[in-house]
Amino acid sequence: MIELDAATVMIQWAAGGLFFLWITTRRRDVGLGYGWLQRLTFMIFGIIALVIAFYTSWSPVRDIANAAMIIAAGYALWVSYVRRSAGVKGQREVIERRSARVAAMTGIDKPEERFDKTAPEFPPVLDLIAPMFGFVAVVAGGFAASGSALLAVPRTVVGAYFLGAVTDAMLLGHWYLVQPGLPRAPLNELIRWTTALWPFELAVLLIPTGMWSVLNGTIDDGFAGQLGWFWVASSIATIILLALTMVIMRGKEYSAVMAATGMLYLAILMAFSMDLVARATLRI
Repeated sequence: MIELDAATVMIQWAAGGLFFLWITTRRRDVGLGYGWLQRLTFMIFGIIALVIAFYTSWSPVRDIANAAMIIAAGYALWVSYVRRSAGVKGQREVIERRSARVAAMTGIDKPEERFDKTAPEFPPVLDLIAPMFGFVAVVAGGFAASGSALLAVPRTVVGAYFLGAVTDAMLLGHWYLVQPGLPRAPLNELIRWTTALWPFELAVLLIPTGMWSVLNGTIDDGFAGQLGWFWVASSIATIILLALTMVIMRGKEYSAVMAATGMLYLAILMAFSMDLVARATLRI
């Protein structure tokens, strides 16, 4: 059975989060501060994984790839900060449209100067380097787990992207408070990704020997089957919350984004329960 390794879990979370950061930054709509927050957060997760691995279960390929992921994310953070004066194209366009509306209403043509259009922008492709190293680390973490790699690797890889997508969606929802006027497309995209990944997450956890073996009593979860049914409830709740989030995002009011973010709070709790409870139970 797959073994729940804390270092691998942190690497999964970081690698998936950094991949979906690139999914967002490639659109060039979200302000640079969001990228700074995400990179710092997931770099810390990677560092925590290194510390855990050093004291518990060092795996050379996994942990060296994790270190490379941290360095790549740090480099992207540095480039983004150095080129901060340029901002991002989408944000500049929103500010220009607002200035034009103010000028049309007041007759005062005084454009808001916040960015240097002549400065080079941060290239979003740099955000793809870190998750590439992260993918290597996640796959190596699957091979390092006990049991069959045919089960462990898909579970760690799919789990990484599933947890990364729902985490980034929740964090991006909060960023709308920081960047008024941000289009909804980046958040809708992350919600769709999370929803699309859910059936794959469900499938890899049910594949024998999987959670079906817990539900039918072949594997004893140590709690008279209660963990198995908790996993079922978490899995169902996750997809229901994601569906409700998509419905809420159809609302035109700004409050719809905040309500959707609240739903994503619950979705991230259920998603983590779906992934981690299953993998911890299958260790038995």
